[in-house]
Amino acid sequence: MRRLLLLAPLLLFTAGCGVAQSYAEVEATDAAREVAREAGERLYGQRPRTAEEVGRSASDIDGVEVLRVTGTSTHDGDGVDVVVRTSVGWRDLEEVAVRRCFIVRVSPKSEWGEDPRDVDCPDGRPLTFAPPPEPPRLPYEELGAKLPRVPEGGRVDEAEVRRTLAALDLDPAIRTEVKADGGRVGVLLSVKGNGFDAQDCLLARVVPGATEVWVPSRIQRMPGEGGCTVGNALDPIPSPH
Repeated sequence: MRRLLLLAPLLLFTAGCGVAQSYAEVEATDAAREVAREAGERLYGQRPRTAEEVGRSASDIDGVEVLRVTGTSTHDGDGVDVVVRTSVGWRDLEEVAVRRCFIVRVSPKSEWGEDPRDVDCPDGRPLTFAPPPEPPRLPYEELGAKLPRVPEGGRVDEAEVRRTLAALDLDPAIRTEVKADGGRVGVLLSVKGNGFDAQDCLLARVVPGATEVWVPSRIQRMPGEGGCTVGNALDPIPSPH
């Protein structure tokens, strides 16, 4: 009987440690889920993106490993599902480390801040993604040096401006537009934007007595602002103050 009484406190202490460890694991798992939820918020958006773009963005988030990406693009079907693995350490009575996997869906139908779904971690190492291709450089200096200078009282030759652009041997990804109006010729060189961020573009205007080349302000290059248009080259929008 005396031996049983002596063992009772030990049994209670052992049971207590089990409860503490379970609590720590629960807290660590919740923390791991929170990391995945925040990753979902970082990936949230209405801009169309390919599965590779989503996976690359997810892999750049601290504390997140990308194990699987399914789908074609955010705007096709159900969107893009990303299986992410997060690792969190939690210290209570003892230190507990957990690694958990969750599915984060990126789609126009996704809700901001929604909880990711638990999933078994797939086998294999985390995925790696090649860096995105650099957009072609717009030839600011070359364009300014090559465009014709027309003296006061002269006439601007649109064909000569077009020949100048052709001679620059531009990257195929650079779109060119030339427009003549009232003795002036406007030029637009632009790279396709994503519809959300400021677009890369270069404007030029050739008029008798002046040849100008410039980059519109960032505000003007935002979608819907009209900065990256040949019309802005002919009749520049006033810069914001």
